[in-house]
Amino acid sequence: MAHHHVDEFIPVNIAVLTVSDTRTEETDTSGKLLVDLLAEAGHQLVDKAIVKDDIYKIREIVSRWIATDAGTPDCVQAILVTGGTGFSGRDSTPEALLPIFDKQIDGYGELFRHLSYAQIKTSTIQSRTVAGMANGTVIFVMPGSNNACKTAWEGIIHDQLDSRHRPCNYIEHLKKAG
Repeated sequence: MAHHHVDEFIPVNIAVLTVSDTRTEETDTSGKLLVDLLAEAGHQLVDKAIVKDDIYKIREIVSRWIATDAGTPDCVQAILVTGGTGFSGRDSTPEALLPIFDKQIDGYGELFRHLSYAQIKTSTIQSRTVAGMANGTVIFVMPGSNNACKTAWEGIIHDQLDSRHRPCNYIEHLKKAG
């Protein structure tokens, strides 16, 4: 596999989705944290939404984002999803998204749980974090807590969305924005 490295930073168009039956724009601290972190890193927020924890409502929004056309200014290249990864009856984010992935990124969940173990010990096994690629869009799913979002961003996502990160990152796999 050839890796193409660039020395300049390439901003990524990112959408943020909060999955919750209770959060509002005012109380969505994890979604706001992700927006702040991606902006601090130099990326562009192209959309943000809050959706009830319902398989079909989650798929509808994510499918709309992954269907954005390459080469357009609002092309979604990456999606950060927070919430709906636990074991309660309503937690259904992995079930919603796994069927629409073209390729699953197994290492993301494994690495997230490894990093999380240092903070919450064996409770990390209840984290059903997943990631995948769909139509040239990388999708990272993480738990709904601010700490989990920070762990995922700082420990994994930040580097994988940075064109300068070596030996590899996801930039060359993403559809091109306009």
